[in-house]
Amino acid sequence: MSSLLSQSYFALFLIIAVGIIIGHIRYKGVSLDFSAVIFVAIVMGHFGVIIPEDFNKIGVLLFIFTIGLQSGPGFFDSFRKQGLQLVIVTVAMIVASVITAIGLGYLFKIDFKIGAGLLTGALTSTPGLAAAIESCKSPIASIGYGIAYPFGVLGVILYVRLLPKIIKIDLHKEAESYKNETYSRYPKISNANFIVENVNVDGKSIAELHVKTMTGATISRVLHENVAITPKPDTVLRLGDAVKAVGSEEDLEYIRLLIGKRTEQEIPLSSGYDVQWILVTNKKVVNKTLGELNLHRNYNANVTRIRRSGIDISPNAGSQIRFGDKLMVACDKENMSSVIKMMGNNDKKLSETDFLPIALGIVLGVVFGKLNIPLFGGISFSPGLTGGVLAIALILSRIGKTGPIVWTMSGNANQLLRTLGLLLFLAAVGTDAGSHLTETYVRYGFKLFIVGAIITIVPMAVGTWVGRKLTRINFLTLLGVITGGMTSTPGLGAIESPDDCDAPQVGYATVYPIALVCVIISAQIMGRL
Repeated sequence: MSSLLSQSYFALFLIIAVGIIIGHIRYKGVSLDFSAVIFVAIVMGHFGVIIPEDFNKIGVLLFIFTIGLQSGPGFFDSFRKQGLQLVIVTVAMIVASVITAIGLGYLFKIDFKIGAGLLTGALTSTPGLAAAIESCKSPIASIGYGIAYPFGVLGVILYVRLLPKIIKIDLHKEAESYKNETYSRYPKISNANFIVENVNVDGKSIAELHVKTMTGATISRVLHENVAITPKPDTVLRLGDAVKAVGSEEDLEYIRLLIGKRTEQEIPLSSGYDVQWILVTNKKVVNKTLGELNLHRNYNANVTRIRRSGIDISPNAGSQIRFGDKLMVACDKENMSSVIKMMGNNDKKLSETDFLPIALGIVLGVVFGKLNIPLFGGISFSPGLTGGVLAIALILSRIGKTGPIVWTMSGNANQLLRTLGLLLFLAAVGTDAGSHLTETYVRYGFKLFIVGAIITIVPMAVGTWVGRKLTRINFLTLLGVITGGMTSTPGLGAIESPDDCDAPQVGYATVYPIALVCVIISAQIMGRL
C-alpha cells in the first residue's frame, strides 16, 4: 500500500474518492460535500502523502475561471438592476469579517497566513482559500480553512433558522410584501385577445399607432375576416378585427384602452401560421439586438417573449440576444424554417463544450495576473494568478462574444470543469498543509476554533443590523443576502421561506458574485500582511 501511495496519481484519486464518500454523509440535513476532500487530504499529508503542486495550479485555474464565467453576468447586473441596497449589506459583511479576522489575529498573535485561511473557512469560500494560498505563498492557510469551515457551515444554518424566531418576524407577512413589490417591478408576462372597437384605430397600421411604444405590449396575431395573420408594422387594423397581444397586465390594459374590449374569442392558427420556441445556438446572432436582426421586415416574424435562465422577458427592438436564449417566435410557416436556421435551434450544440475559449481565457488571465498595476505613492498592485484569471473571466463573460468566439459554457459543462478543478485543488493543497498540522496545533491549540467561530458570527450580525436599520430591505431577501454574503449554499437551503416565496434565492443570487469577488480580494490582501 505504501508503494501505491507514493504514486501521486493513485494518492490523488484515492483522496478524492474517500473525500466524496465522506462528503455525502448527512447529519440532520448537513453535509461537508466536496469540502470533505480537504480534510482527508490534510490527514493523508500528515502521514507523508504529497500531491505535486502542478495539480494545485491546474485545479485553481479551472476552478477560478469557471467561477468567473458563471458569476460575471450576475456580478455586473447586480449593480445595474438591484441598486446599492443589497451591495451595501454584502460589502459591510465582508469588511466586518476582514476587520474581525485581522483584529483577532493581532490579539491572539496568529500568523496571518493561517488567519487568511480562517477568514475563507468562516465564509465557506474555497475560491478565497485559493487566492489566500497563492497570495501568501504558503499552504498553511488551508489549515485555518479546515478549522473554521465546519462552524462556517453550521453557524450560518443555525443563524438563519433561529434569527426570525429571536426577533419575532412574521415570515408570511414578509413573503406577501415581497410578492407585491416584485409584481410591481417585474410583472408577469401573459396574453389576451381584444376586439378592435376604437374608431380612431380603424384604418391605421400598427406602425402608425406606435403600439409597442404606447403600450409596451406586442401584437402577435391578427384575425381579419376569419383569417389569422402574423402582423407586420404596416398591417392595418379594421373595426371588428381580433388581435392577440402579449405583455404584462398593465401593458394589456393599455391595449384595451387603445383598441377595444377583451374577448374570449379564439384566434385560431391558420394552416400557414406557426408559433414556436426557438433556441439560440448560432454564434453569428449572439449579442445582436432584435432591431438589428429585423425579423419583422425580413421574415414577417414577431418575437413575443425571450426566456433566459428560466425567466420570461418582454422583448423590444433593443433586446440583446444571448447564447442559450429561447425565443417565442410567431410567423408564417414558410418563413419559420428560415428563422430557425438563423437562430440555430440545436440542442446538441448547446451541450457541446468548446475548449478554445477556456484555454485562451486562462492564458489571458495568467498574463493579466503577472502585470504590476500602479496605484498611488509609488505603490503597485499585481492581481496574481487567481485575481488575474477571475478578472478576465468576469470581463469575458460580460462581453459574451468576440468574433467567432463565444465566452460562455453550458451549465453542465461549467459544473463539471469547476468540480474537477475544485477536487484537484483541495487534494493537492490539503496534503501540503497536512505536513504542518502538528506544529500548528502545538502552537495554537483550540484557539483557532474559537477565532473561526467569531469570524463567522460577526459579519452575519453586522449584515442583519445594516439590512434592518439602514437599507430596510425585505427580511426574507435579507436572509438570502446573508447566506450569499457568507457564500453559503447550505445556509440558503435552511431558510424557511413560506408560500414558495423566492426572495431568499433572489437575494442570494444577486450578492453571491459580489461576495465571491470581495472575499477573493480580501484573502489576497490579508495573505500579504
